[in-house]
Amino acid sequence: MTDGPSPLTHLDSRGRPRMVDVSEKPETHRTAVARGWIRMEAATLEAVLAGEAPKGSVLAAGELAGIMAGKRTGELIPLCHILPAVGIGVALTPDRELPGIRAEATARIAGSTGVEMEALTAVAVALLTIYDMTKALDRGMRIEGIELVSKEGGRTGPWTAGQRPQGDPSSGA
Repeated sequence: MTDGPSPLTHLDSRGRPRMVDVSEKPETHRTAVARGWIRMEAATLEAVLAGEAPKGSVLAAGELAGIMAGKRTGELIPLCHILPAVGIGVALTPDRELPGIRAEATARIAGSTGVEMEALTAVAVALLTIYDMTKALDRGMRIEGIELVSKEGGRTGPWTAGQRPQGDPSSGA
């Protein structure tokens, strides 16, 4: 390694991990939306909808687990800031055409760092909870498509899936 500054923000000049200091960044309103889905057998989805899953109310537990996980993202992801007063909502929507359940999470904060990881973590854990609660019925379920849909606020401004954030060196801007 060289003695100069590291081009990676979470590594120091010697390549050791470090927490990025965001204390000088201005607070802005920030929002991130993420989504994903879980595919399952049609019979498994019907059992969920009928309230016949072995562990109880799958959708309610999944939404609550997603919210709880989003709030704890900074404890789960190394070098991710712990964000106070982050607002997180998770919606689980059955989809018979998949068949399966679609998840969408929205995370909001007035802060100096983004909430993308909170939204993504909320979706991932909501879908993992669905798997856990229904695995006795269907071990072949697949969690797919977890992605950031959009983000607003911060230095790079608004972004929607399919476009590069403003200021991204690979965008040519």
